[in-house]
Amino acid sequence: MKFHVIVGLSRNGKSATGNTILGREAFISDYGWPLVTHTTELKSTILDDGRALNVIDTPGLFNVYACSELIDKEIVKSIGMAKDGLHAILMVFSISHRFTREDEYGINHIKTLFGDRIVDYMIIVYTGGDKVEARKKPFEEYIRDPPEPLENLIHLCKNRVVLFNNETKDKVKRQEQVNLLISLVNSIVASNDGKPFSIQGRSLSVTTNGEGDRS
Repeated sequence: MKFHVIVGLSRNGKSATGNTILGREAFISDYGWPLVTHTTELKSTILDDGRALNVIDTPGLFNVYACSELIDKEIVKSIGMAKDGLHAILMVFSISHRFTREDEYGINHIKTLFGDRIVDYMIIVYTGGDKVEARKKPFEEYIRDPPEPLENLIHLCKNRVVLFNNETKDKVKRQEQVNLLISLVNSIVASNDGKPFSIQGRSLSVTTNGEGDRS
């Protein structure tokens, strides 16, 4: 059973990405609000090979309308929801948004919450694939010379980067990008000897009280 936690700044398309992975509108997704996801939520689906896939959506990091301490608590709660640990962490950015100091702070804060080892389980997901396709410009050109903090993260993640088009209605395209993501998850599982990420033994400033999956 695979568990994912989706993190990132608000309005980067976290919830929409979760919906694409699940193949349905499981999470509320609305770019019109600064902070749509207020609490950590877990939704599940069954893959074609029969495996269960659990996706955990979390509030956006460091939104000016929310208390960062409460957001931290919700994000850490995702660990409690994944009783066997997390097999992949999705760090979501938007191809349409310029990388800012707030993004850099978000990366560093995730490491503070979970420890530097978190990058061994991280996949960078860029949203906005519809805009890339419309401009007919290769995705690689968008990420060729990223800012140094993002370049370092990509290196630490061993170049695990995927582009998502959450707007497409083409079922084949949607499935192809999900399949690519699943292949990256499988590579993470293999490189970590099948051991999921957990915070056992780590002292955190927030309390996990999530309700675990009981399947």
